[in-house]
Amino acid sequence: MKELASRDYYGKALADLAADRDIVVLDADLAESTKASEFRKVAPERFIEAGIAEQDMIGVAAGLAASGKTVFASTFAVFGSGRCWEQIRLAVAYPRLNVKIVTTHSGISVGEDGASHQALEDLAIMRALPNMTVVSPADAHEAYAATKAIAAFDGPVYMRLGRAKFPVVTEEGAEFKIGVATVLRRGADVTLVGTGQMVARCLEAAEALEAEGVDAEVINMSTVKPLDSVALFESVSKTGCAVTAEEHSVIGGLGSAVAEFLSCELPSPVTMIGTRDTFGESGAPPALMERYGLTAECIKAAAIRSIGMKKEPIR
Repeated sequence: MKELASRDYYGKALADLAADRDIVVLDADLAESTKASEFRKVAPERFIEAGIAEQDMIGVAAGLAASGKTVFASTFAVFGSGRCWEQIRLAVAYPRLNVKIVTTHSGISVGEDGASHQALEDLAIMRALPNMTVVSPADAHEAYAATKAIAAFDGPVYMRLGRAKFPVVTEEGAEFKIGVATVLRRGADVTLVGTGQMVARCLEAAEALEAEGVDAEVINMSTVKPLDSVALFESVSKTGCAVTAEEHSVIGGLGSAVAEFLSCELPSPVTMIGTRDTFGESGAPPALMERYGLTAECIKAAAIRSIGMKKEPIR
């Protein structure tokens, strides 16, 4: 599979959006890393460098949104979800202002920067906020489309992007709809639900399972909130069990969202792939993904385990 960095395509989308004079972009001294710098190149008069002051950045973003602007505010995921959480809660989510908090460098694949910079809790933190939409694109092409979609959406959004290049699994130019999952592979035995770069791992696992006679369905759940409960219900009604995969803690993220829904609406075995109530560590991204169980092989094993927990096929 071709590999691209989602943050690069966020930058491309911002540059393309610059023609809309109601769009303003802010960054917290990390524009070259988040690629918000691409907007600055074409619309410097609507780019604001907030400096190392994320709380202030969110306050400024809220003020601009209250005056009618569509505002993008970018930084690393650990800072954008943690350091300015109170400001996001009270100045953005509570009044439901049109601020798009787009963070990069999420998950364990941040690599050598280590535990201090590896956001493994951000989906849970943002998912808990009322009025907050939470998006985690599967790849670079979807990051581009999602940036365009959240710009057109009225309300607060948290979008999570990575640092490293990872496999492209969606078509360039495909439409992105907030709250709508995509079935990338049809199957009848188990539902694999991925978000972010783990969607590619789900597809790899499905191929490995096929070699052993297991027919896996793969869903790209690129919107974590609101969850596409219709697509999930339809799939698990057919397969009878699910595996979730995310580059995030199993506490509070995609796995929790899927389990919460299914436990109420369609009780089914759910096995979660993600980090296990732990911080990360410094290392090469591929080695860290292996160490923390975020691989296609681990998804495959989880699928077999979930299938083994089924009682009867759901008709």
